[in-house]
Amino acid sequence: MTAHIAPTETADAVPHPAPRVDSEVGPLRTVLLHRPGAELKRLTPRNNDQLLFDGVPWVDRAQEEHDAFAEVLRVRGVEVLLLSDVLVAALHDDRARIAGLHSAVDERRLGIDLADALRSHLASLPPDQLATVLTTGMTFEELPAAEGASLVRKMHHPNDFAVNPLPNLLFTRDSSVWVGDRVAITSLALPARDRETALTDLIYAYHPRFRRTRRAYGAHSAPLEGGDVLLLAPGVLAIGVGERTTPAGAESFARSALADGLAHTVLAVPITQERATMHLDTVCTMVDRDAVVMYPAVRDSLEAYAVRADGSGGVTVADRKPFLEAAADAMGIERLRVIDTGLDPVTAEREQWDDGNNTLAVGPGLVVAYERNVETNARLEDAGVEVLRISGSELGSGRGGPRCMSCPIERAPLA
Repeated sequence: MTAHIAPTETADAVPHPAPRVDSEVGPLRTVLLHRPGAELKRLTPRNNDQLLFDGVPWVDRAQEEHDAFAEVLRVRGVEVLLLSDVLVAALHDDRARIAGLHSAVDERRLGIDLADALRSHLASLPPDQLATVLTTGMTFEELPAAEGASLVRKMHHPNDFAVNPLPNLLFTRDSSVWVGDRVAITSLALPARDRETALTDLIYAYHPRFRRTRRAYGAHSAPLEGGDVLLLAPGVLAIGVGERTTPAGAESFARSALADGLAHTVLAVPITQERATMHLDTVCTMVDRDAVVMYPAVRDSLEAYAVRADGSGGVTVADRKPFLEAAADAMGIERLRVIDTGLDPVTAEREQWDDGNNTLAVGPGLVVAYERNVETNARLEDAGVEVLRISGSELGSGRGGPRCMSCPIERAPLA
């Protein structure tokens, strides 16, 4: 293996505030994004469904749209960390390299000999090239020249993946969640995404900036995805339970958050198990201290179980209540203001499908949203919420909006 010198604490010379996120709408200070790269060029009409995209995106345009999204945040004073950059920095640590190789090389699928050859090849790569393989994947045709016979190599098509690409890395929200001063590495439900948490985990373990980060719920636990987790207020979490997050995942995370003192109330919110409503943040996001934008079709039917510590190391689970009522009670406010998606049922359904509810709060009453959701954005502005519009014609092909594409790492406290 080529020797790589691990970065020292001085490698990250500029001091940074400790990561902390206590709400959905506190002024955003630092965020983790992933600029779409060559992994999207792996998508074809033959594999895009398996890789969870509804179409084959125009990658150059997707990159332009993402660059514009990042610039909107920077203009508002947000520090933007790009996943590819922090991954390369982390991979200077040999322990991170070992973790990356372990996640990428599937011995059960490749066989012992081919797996050993691939592992040896990847171990020889410098950090930037290794990061590219870990995110973009590698086909059998791209494997290094064989030193011996391999039935596995012969029986695969040259364009089959020996290392699967990770096109859904674009949605950095899902693989980690910051609650207070701790990061929860999640457990992604679908096979197309199961390596994402391994990369996120090694970044938080070995990047100099995050070395002292404390952990909450870990990726070994039951399925839980970050798009299902809303920090309604300091001490109040909502967790959607549906296509991607299981009841066991919600319960495990709730127990972890309550035991660590990160929350006093966790609301488990059942949602329809459909592609259009894969996460809680596809039907509801916070846009102000006391306001949400919500898909009107679920406004009256969405319910929640309130989970709280019982004082002796266990939890209590209350009976179902309407979500809006349970949320207001937990937040200590009279009611949550609700801004509906669209003006009529057809428009609401169209704009919900186009991520009209999936906004990213940059601060109280200030959100980033896709420009195509004209009616929802107008209703937000009528309610006093400033909307920073971005284009998402290609970014949206993976079914995700500004919130899905961002993992807040630091938010200022609400005044």
